[in-house]
Amino acid sequence: MAITPRLELRQTQTLVMTPQLQQAIRLLQLSNLELVDYVEAELEKNPLLEHDEGDRPEAAESDPGSSGDRVEVTADSDSLTGLQAGSGDTSDDSQPLDTDYDNLYSGDSASDQPANGEAGGGDYAFRESRGSAGAGGDYDPMAGLTEEKDLRQHLHDQLTVTFTEPKALLIGAHLIECLDDAGYLTESVDEVAERLGAPAAEVEATLATLQTFEPTGVFARNLSECLALQLRELNRLDPAMEAMLERLDMLAEGDLNGLMRHCQVDAEDLTEMVAELRRLNPKPGLQYGTEIAQTVIPDIFLRRGPGGDWIIELNSETLPRLLINERYLATVNGSTRDKAERAFVSDCLASANWLIKSLDQRANTILRVASEIVRQQTAFLDHGVAHLRPLNLRTIADAISMHESTVSRVTANKYIATPRGIFEMKYFFTTAIAAVDGEASHSAEAVRQKIRELIEEEPPKSILSDDKIVDLLKSDGVDIARRTVAKYREAMRIPSSVQRRRLKKRLA
Repeated sequence: MAITPRLELRQTQTLVMTPQLQQAIRLLQLSNLELVDYVEAELEKNPLLEHDEGDRPEAAESDPGSSGDRVEVTADSDSLTGLQAGSGDTSDDSQPLDTDYDNLYSGDSASDQPANGEAGGGDYAFRESRGSAGAGGDYDPMAGLTEEKDLRQHLHDQLTVTFTEPKALLIGAHLIECLDDAGYLTESVDEVAERLGAPAAEVEATLATLQTFEPTGVFARNLSECLALQLRELNRLDPAMEAMLERLDMLAEGDLNGLMRHCQVDAEDLTEMVAELRRLNPKPGLQYGTEIAQTVIPDIFLRRGPGGDWIIELNSETLPRLLINERYLATVNGSTRDKAERAFVSDCLASANWLIKSLDQRANTILRVASEIVRQQTAFLDHGVAHLRPLNLRTIADAISMHESTVSRVTANKYIATPRGIFEMKYFFTTAIAAVDGEASHSAEAVRQKIRELIEEEPPKSILSDDKIVDLLKSDGVDIARRTVAKYREAMRIPSSVQRRRLKKRLA
């Protein structure tokens, strides 16, 4: 059979990710601080965009019938409907994005298996508001950022005052760079001497001087030396204390009798020595800031309404408000000279419209997901973590007719402020642990909280083993394995029953 060229007509379906849709997806998973940085970069590139400096209407002053910024939803509603954009843009809102968020699929966002059990709770209503945070006044997201002089800067200031010889300054500067954040030296004297080509005795002498710097205890090579430097500063480094520092392992194991024999002291003296050690700082370098501390800024505010309903509000202070400078656009359109300039202005206008529309749809999507989370976790909000129900991405996605990958992006790096505290939105998604009767399931977070409460309430003379905790949980209707209890206990950094018995025996 001869091979000859021929024409064929085939029909296929593919998902095309346009640049505008990629932008919308990227905005959806950004945190509020990352979103501000992204918008500032767009403002530098697009001359038609500018900040909207107009007054933002308060949530309480908005008119539900006029702007569509408030929507009433009942527990029987399958999804939010009628939620309109209110970003103040000049684009045509009747034109949607080239596709919706619920038409997306991404293999990089896996979801959990469907949770067992049905949502509890009775009938209720809650309202949503695209309003302000309710705090009043100007709100600056950067106001919570603080910066301190870090450890190395503090030591360099002391170095230049203490030493005048260039060789000592060079050795001291290198030793400072060899410190970790806790203030411990990460290289030995021989390694530093070999690296700098200096005598080891000279490096040792410089190190001895550096160990007198503030904070006391820095430049130590191990925990014993760090504590010894602080005790020497307090004039409490006697032979008995030196002997204790040699055997800190015995203190950690709780071998107090062996430690008394090693230090040649009685029980009363040993108790005083241990108390003195506990007053010291094992990581002196951490008291100096090493990086900017960022305060968590919630994206959603949740509060009780006058009728007991839950009111959800977007933190509009963290949402960039943009508009198109129509006056500048008219001026530029009237002065374009060729096709390239007209194409540039047209591209800038289209990009600005898409960005404003994407920001508004991002806000609407966050509201829809947050409202469904609140609807599913009403028992937690009313009664606490013990009533947190199992929840996964698929449950939320099915309820609001979106894809799981969209819900995953919305809940990433987003926080919600509730009367019980500020929680990451992913906190409300927990795996299900089967019940003994098989008719219901328990949230893993609620089970962890129950384990913590049982251990905190255990009497010193009756320490609960993991097997005993399993029995107690099964009596409460939780079907859980011993290894799962051990895993949860270790994740909460709770010692084993043997370690807790030793610790409570020493404290008794």
